[in-house]
Amino acid sequence: MTEPKPDFWYLIPHGYVPLDLNPPLEQIESLVRQVLSLPDEQRDRAERVLRFYTGIITSMNAQDVRVCLFGMHPDDQGDPTFSVVTFSTVQASGGHAKLVIAGMAGTAADSPEEGLRPLELPAGLGLLTEEMRSMPAPGPPPEGSDDPPVETVWQGTVALTCPGNSDILVLQMVTPAVDLADHYRDILIGVAHTVSFTDPSLPETAGDATDGDPEPGSVAAMVRSDFG
Repeated sequence: MTEPKPDFWYLIPHGYVPLDLNPPLEQIESLVRQVLSLPDEQRDRAERVLRFYTGIITSMNAQDVRVCLFGMHPDDQGDPTFSVVTFSTVQASGGHAKLVIAGMAGTAADSPEEGLRPLELPAGLGLLTEEMRSMPAPGPPPEGSDDPPVETVWQGTVALTCPGNSDILVLQMVTPAVDLADHYRDILIGVAHTVSFTDPSLPETAGDATDGDPEPGSVAAMVRSDFG
């Protein structure tokens, strides 16, 4: 009850859990004590993971990330693959978010080679971009180097306008499982289809369906299919 009311809502897909971006100090201190109590052969690895975790939290707070979802899924061989979904808001240039998105969507339609793709979402016009990039990875530095290890990741981004037309809501997914990019793109777009700026706890209007299965081919049916 003490937390501020959110200004957007979404469904968390199967296999993802929210990461606390503002953990209480007592929680961090407890983690440190647990790491220090580990045997020597386990402590070094646990310390690296803890440093990576605190670095992620610090970085996301510095970039005004609102939500972070951590996902783990099996690949074709049954080995775990990892991904991260974040939600953040950025102020539109000139305070005209719809004009910015519409302009970029027009560029996407005229120049598909630019890697932009317009999306028709329940919450409004959106835009999808994706790229391969190199990012720091957890683990010890390569032999003979003090720099952290680097791995190639797939990054997908969906942008859509917020009510008020001054902010852009940005959904971003990153995964090192670059060979599964098609699957993760589907998840990202599926999450984007569930985004709403209307409180789902409010009473539905008379014209809304209140029970039964969603209409085949509708966005609701698509979301139910994506997330079970």
